[in-house]
Amino acid sequence: MRITVFGATGGIGGHVVRQALDAGHKVTAVVRTSSAYEVEHPALEVIRVDGLNAAEPLRDAVDGSEAVISGVGARGRKDGPVASESTRSMLAAMEAVGVRRFVAVSAAPLGPVPADESFLNRRLLYPMINAFAADVYADLRVMEADIMSSTTDWTIVRPPKLTNKALTGTYRTAVGGTVTRGYTISRADVAHLMLAALDNPASVCQPVGVAY
Repeated sequence: MRITVFGATGGIGGHVVRQALDAGHKVTAVVRTSSAYEVEHPALEVIRVDGLNAAEPLRDAVDGSEAVISGVGARGRKDGPVASESTRSMLAAMEAVGVRRFVAVSAAPLGPVPADESFLNRRLLYPMINAFAADVYADLRVMEADIMSSTTDWTIVRPPKLTNKALTGTYRTAVGGTVTRGYTISRADVAHLMLAALDNPASVCQPVGVAY
């Protein structure tokens, strides 16, 4: 499969690129012109863009791919609406060239609170997290709404707190929901799920919660 990866220099996107190459896929990695990128592989094409709002370069990046994976997101509360603006451009590029499969990363707090979640998490932890990163989650809500109203065959992956631990390939998922008492997940395992979703019909047009 040929896959275009946005956010290829980020924590999740970087793992997506490496895992996809290891699995035998052909990968187009989209990186900013100003970013250093040293990954080399016979099956890897690197496309550099000045920004994720440039229409023609983005169309070139997705043209010929069978799927697009986005690991783009704000690195902090002061980054602004990075996820929503970038994703809107990706969706427009995909529609222009007829690519339908799209997998994007969001965040667990945007999912429903599980019915069997603990009282402490329901009344204290979740409200505190939402208040602390309100701007980031507002951006992600706009992003998710745009994805859900698009013509793509989308999957939105919602992880909790991200870590830099190694790939395990073992984690819990909740299609259409949120993993109960799911506190952490490694970026490597999020990438693993995003790639696995490409071959999982049950994840099409669904948000998927993930956690250990």
